[in-house]
Amino acid sequence: MSSDQHNAITVRGANKRYGDFVALDDIDFDVPEGSLTALLGPSGSGKSTLLRAIAGLDQPDTGTITIKGRDVTGVPPQRRGIGFVFQHYAAFKHLTVRDNVAFGPKIRKMPKAEIKDKVDSLLEIVGLAGFQSRYPSQLSGGQRQRMALARALAVDPEVLLLDEPFGALDAKVREDLRAWLRRLHDEVHVTTVLVTHDQAEALDVADRIAVLNKGRIEQIGTPTEVYDSPVNGFVMSFLGAVSSLNGTLVRPHDIRVGRNPDMALAQTDGNVSSTGVIRAVIDRIVWLGFEVRVELTSAADNSSFTAQITRGDAEALGLKEGDTVYVRATRVPPVPGGTELPAADLSAAGLPAT
Repeated sequence: MSSDQHNAITVRGANKRYGDFVALDDIDFDVPEGSLTALLGPSGSGKSTLLRAIAGLDQPDTGTITIKGRDVTGVPPQRRGIGFVFQHYAAFKHLTVRDNVAFGPKIRKMPKAEIKDKVDSLLEIVGLAGFQSRYPSQLSGGQRQRMALARALAVDPEVLLLDEPFGALDAKVREDLRAWLRRLHDEVHVTTVLVTHDQAEALDVADRIAVLNKGRIEQIGTPTEVYDSPVNGFVMSFLGAVSSLNGTLVRPHDIRVGRNPDMALAQTDGNVSSTGVIRAVIDRIVWLGFEVRVELTSAADNSSFTAQITRGDAEALGLKEGDTVYVRATRVPPVPGGTELPAADLSAAGLPAT
């Protein structure tokens, strides 16, 4: 049995250009049945183009797209068996929540009783059971996006495609909806592809993450795999904060801070000479609730970097701006070819090009 038979979506050799701009550069991409896969990358990386190609809203110049074993490359969106939710959801303003969700099944001429049961059940699942007779203008942004998801699910899609569905909402609502989407996915098990530029969203919601850059997929794996074992500096930088310590990229929370060279070492870490302890001066201390961000300048090469430590550690060390401390990386991710990153890739990952 070919592995493709376990995949709900298979993309092979997809290329898409807009003039000189390469949006998709020979993409091969598989989405396993029942998974929730996030497409993550900076603006212009190709994530939305890939999603729209799967949806049939954009036609790739070359390549094939298969959904549930059926080649849909030339098939229009409405015949692909997909549900689609955009960032700015366009509801039918003159229809109630119930009628908005029932719209797809009605067009497909499902029996009335079946539509009623389906809509009742979906509104229950998305937490809008008490809002059936309201109009979209009477809902909050988060409620409108939940209605959008119910409407997309109402047609029994084989795959659900979400393009920055929470992008227009404020941070707290986004966080609530992320947790809700994860629970919803666990309940309905529909194969889902989510486009986001938000690393926290991808790490929180997805069971697989594909990191895109310049029209190519850099790495696909579980959140743990891409975070702990990035294939290159770009992936590492895009999956959370990084600091450059003596020219090597490390996570700020993997930097130990001490008052003297020995304090920067853990009990079992060996001796000072083998672990690369660096002297640094504290420029700024930012208290972020449980965590404390310490902004430092290295005495070795005068470069700036950031360490993230616990509040307890910061208080125990009695850190102040202007203090000299000793730091070292407790863990350097095993990035093939080292973790040095070209300036162009740093800026694409949203980092200052040092």
